[in-house]
Amino acid sequence: MKAAFFTANGPAKTVLQVLDVARPEPGPGQVRVRVALSAINPGDMWMRTNSSPEDFGPVGERHGRIPHQDGTGVIDAVGAGVDTGRIGERVWIWMAGSGTPWGTAAQWTVVPSEQAVRLPEGTSDELGASLGIPAMTAHWCLHADGSPKGRTVLVAAGAGAVGHYAIELGKIAGARIVTTVSGPEKAALARAAGADLVVNYRDADAARQILDATGPVDRIIEVALTDNLELDLAVAAAGATIVTYAAQPVDPTLPVFRLMWPNLVLRFALFLTEPRDALLHAATEITSALERNLLSPLPVHSFGLEDVAAAHEAVENGITGKVVLDLR
Repeated sequence: MKAAFFTANGPAKTVLQVLDVARPEPGPGQVRVRVALSAINPGDMWMRTNSSPEDFGPVGERHGRIPHQDGTGVIDAVGAGVDTGRIGERVWIWMAGSGTPWGTAAQWTVVPSEQAVRLPEGTSDELGASLGIPAMTAHWCLHADGSPKGRTVLVAAGAGAVGHYAIELGKIAGARIVTTVSGPEKAALARAAGADLVVNYRDADAARQILDATGPVDRIIEVALTDNLELDLAVAAAGATIVTYAAQPVDPTLPVFRLMWPNLVLRFALFLTEPRDALLHAATEITSALERNLLSPLPVHSFGLEDVAAAHEAVENGITGKVVLDLR
């Protein structure tokens, strides 16, 4: 089969190749998926530049790693202990390649059966591939400290992948959603996702706009804590929780007393180490939302497998929307 492949860390055009590798066979508890779309996340850039020797492994007769964790496809084989009735099922995939070198940037991949989740009829491959890390991270950030129902939630970067699903899943859960963006194009995307208030964080009075419209916020879902901490502190209610799910090159300097005085909670969230039961619950909730047509994709930018390096560079350059490899 054809697969994107890398054997060492480095820039996309230097290390990413497209090679012939042996098609995998599903082991016990696994399914094999004929991949339709392989989605690319910022975390895939991190893996390409920071993988440890343990992250590379045997892929057929080769040794290396197939990138990407999210995607969609059709189950075409199952391992021992998996219902053969799953063969032919369209699925969305999450956390492929976690603990193995078999990512989704290939014609086939293998994952534990529960990580290939049935796609409801009518759900597009593009929407299914957009879920995975972004939607499940958003769900964890929203629910890790209890239901957000009736709460005011500030979502930083509402036109980003996690931000988009934090808006949609937050509205489903009954939260009031405020979001920040950097310009009119992204503001339109955030409004389309259902945000109740959209504010340009570059405005000098961004905090005042939020406080005047909603009052202090109960939860903050943060992608750039270093850059946004002052805004977060300005709008956080007493006892609010700030959940940060991404790291920046420079760590923030924490003003401890300003965090202590209003009894704020600072939570760090990482999809890869999220409790397993929370991941499975999120997958169920996300699929339920799909069944009710309550989720939507961001604009999708499609690349062929041979253009995997260019696709990575598009993500690194901050393209708005979702980048996928089309393997159909």
